Amino acid sequence: MLLSQLEALVETARQRNLSRAAETLHVTQPALTARLHGLEAELGTSLFTRGRRGMALTDAGRAFLPYAERALAAVQDGSSMLTELRRGGTGELVLGAAPAVSTYVLPKLLVRFTQRHPRVRLSVRTGHSEEILEMALRREIDLGLVRELRHPDIESRSLYEDELVLVAQATHPLAERGSMDLAAMSDVRLILFDRTSSYYDLTNAYFRAAGVSPSGVMELDNIDAAKQMVGQGLGIALLPHTAVADELADGRLRAIAIRGSQPIRRRIVAIRRRDVGVVAGPTAAFLEILAGVGELLPGARPR
Repeated sequence: MLLSQLEALVETARQRNLSRAAETLHVTQPALTARLHGLEAELGTSLFTRGRRGMALTDAGRAFLPYAERALAAVQDGSSMLTELRRGGTGELVLGAAPAVSTYVLPKLLVRFTQRHPRVRLSVRTGHSEEILEMALRREIDLGLVRELRHPDIESRSLYEDELVLVAQATHPLAERGSMDLAAMSDVRLILFDRTSSYYDLTNAYFRAAGVSPSGVMELDNIDAAKQMVGQGLGIALLPHTAVADELADGRLRAIAIRGSQPIRRRIVAIRRRDVGVVAGPTAAFLEILAGVGELLPGARPR
């Protein structure tokens, strides 16, 4: 049974005239007649009778017509759904994000995305960058937001650079001075977070390269806990700017410049498997949102 046969039935029943139905369907009248005869042969019954008032449905034709109409409507709905899917207007999007991204960056992105694409179902999985990479390789996510990693089966798109900022409580003596020498880091309590995080490695590598060994170290397992400790005046910390942007803006924390030191930055990228085909649908729509990520992140450097 062909779609064109069902269209022939529905349009002929609507027009009650073969020539007008053929004109509407942009086919010749013999071609339309052939479609109807083919459908009748497949169903094993006559669907129309020809009378003085034109083409009239038989009892079988009237009984079958609603099914033909629903079939055509279903195909049309499916076609519309695919069009919406290509545009990112419907479907499902599964994202993976590293902790700092999922906590401080992703919510702002999802607000903008859901405003533009309210019908897309969203799922978010979190983990360290290496874990998100593995999820992408196993096709468990459509897109991952992680620190820059390289893998032959993964393609990446640079999003922004997040700078590590040395912060202290607003009333801390160092905050009041506004700057310090790197060597003086040995004399203050430094708050570190999450040994399994790349930020931890980045911070330690920074001090090793400078020949500095902080003596009073407090270790915590996440960025939020580190911020709380800094806010209570228990020490200073190198934290991602995206994680402390609000506190810096309202004065709860102060940034301390490190004299004679280059900024410490980490590139954040979007990753996906190379072999999943052309970017389309919700994934393409989310990448459009990511193109404007710099507008949403004060202090982050777009790439």
